[in-house]
Amino acid sequence: MTAKILYQTEATANGGRTGRVHSADGAVDMPLVMPKEMGGSGEKGANPETLFACGYAACFESACRFLARKEGLSLGDDTHVTAKVGIGPRAAGGFQLYVTLEAHLAGLSQEQAEQIARTAHNEVCPYSHATRGNIAVQVEII
Repeated sequence: MTAKILYQTEATANGGRTGRVHSADGAVDMPLVMPKEMGGSGEKGANPETLFACGYAACFESACRFLARKEGLSLGDDTHVTAKVGIGPRAAGGFQLYVTLEAHLAGLSQEQAEQIARTAHNEVCPYSHATRGNIAVQVEII
């Protein structure tokens, strides 16, 4: 890897979708629960898709905030991003993810919000870079 790494973290999973996950720094330490739709008990708990949705939503909102600041735009306190992550079978076998990002960029016009979200997705957000060409990601302004 030739890129300069600004930050690195690590997490360990044990037991797969019905096991436990924890980060090396102790910030995350939780059981994982199989969703009812995938044959689980329906018990409330996190799963890999939940964790991915949390990370993508936070990262994408940060990218939008970064771009708004860069453009001299002020986002309202109600700014938020919701990441909807689904999983389903692939035609070629195995499974794939589906993502919809719903961005509410408070204080911006529809046109400004669309431009910020488009640039965040195409140029800034590392989750968007990592998923591009691998996962269909839909970005919506709400």
